[in-house]
Amino acid sequence: MKSQIIVEPSEHALEFEAKGMYGNYGGMYVPPVLAEKLLVLADRFMEITKDEKFKDEFVYYLKQYAGRPSPLYYAERLSDFVGSKIYLKREDLNHTGAHKINNTLGQLLLAKRMGAREIIAETGAGQHGVATATVAALLGIPCKVFMGAVDIQRQAMNVSRMELLGAQVIPADQGTQTLADAVDAALGYYIENPNSFYCLGSQVGPHPYPNMVGYFQSVIGREAKQQFLQAEGRLPDNIFACVGGGSNAAGLFIDFLPDHEVKIYGAEGGGDGPAINRNAATLSYGKPGIFQGTYSYCVTDEEGKPAQSWSIAAGLDYPGVSPQHASLMESGRAEYQPITDKEAINAFRILSKLEGIIPAVESSHAVALAMKVLKDRKDQISIINLSGRGDKDVERELREY
Repeated sequence: MKSQIIVEPSEHALEFEAKGMYGNYGGMYVPPVLAEKLLVLADRFMEITKDEKFKDEFVYYLKQYAGRPSPLYYAERLSDFVGSKIYLKREDLNHTGAHKINNTLGQLLLAKRMGAREIIAETGAGQHGVATATVAALLGIPCKVFMGAVDIQRQAMNVSRMELLGAQVIPADQGTQTLADAVDAALGYYIENPNSFYCLGSQVGPHPYPNMVGYFQSVIGREAKQQFLQAEGRLPDNIFACVGGGSNAAGLFIDFLPDHEVKIYGAEGGGDGPAINRNAATLSYGKPGIFQGTYSYCVTDEEGKPAQSWSIAAGLDYPGVSPQHASLMESGRAEYQPITDKEAINAFRILSKLEGIIPAVESSHAVALAMKVLKDRKDQISIINLSGRGDKDVERELREY
């Protein structure tokens, strides 16, 4: 008889240095007025990680509201196609259809404790915006979501979902009008409105956001490890996830970090290739620098300044990346590779036809990388984090490719 899966964050998620540093990366590079707010937030976050009542409440909503634990599914037909045994961590089956709900539940429960009168968030693909609007409705707190004007057009279904849930969607119409500009707009509003709580959606930005997001998302890997041990009696050979900002990948990776026999792979948005402004493969093609409040890698132009990014996946279309992923790459603990738009769409179609599972185009990057790495490795057993479902992508992706 299989033992019950423990649903809670990984203890390894709190293994970071002072001021949120991961090796050489991280920190807080913001104006003093914002630094004061973030230091208070950092203190409150560390308090709740030691508060058993908070953890019990978080776990209750993860189970009874979000539907955790999410299944670890043996994808037999995909495995036969690739020639290697593959399991899918089914984050697409969570309430709202992605991993984002793990983080929004954690952050908004913290916001409620802090007496927040308004929730603000940024979103790219719309999944974080939907998850934030969902939990804001659950807790009865007004919500504003900043979204790039371009992303509003390419993710119209999620815009409708946010508005139905009671959130106000505010277009970010500066710059490329995508995720990075939505983050800028949300941070600006946060500085000017002291009673708001900024629920940042990915493992980016200034301290303590990378730490908080990594902690709340680490339930993914904590569950996956238990489920895999029950299914196979050992640890996986490889784990795969897509990386934009890096939250779903951190969620899977964190609990496996001490297990050096497990190889870790991140799939970045390779877009059209390595040309400037035609990819979002920050770790593959970018350089270290300060971007949106943290020191990490960033896609840059010929002068070394932050540049526009591009990916067919709105959730990966971001020129920065988590400082934890930068540290993992630098240390050699994880490997990151770019996946082009065409490769991702090919994987999108293959998984849909072989398993009857339509993945988010973001998650399809991880599937594509696994197909490359695992080709005919019959002795290998792996996990792919299926971070979201693809309802939002079907019409556009099939029409354009």
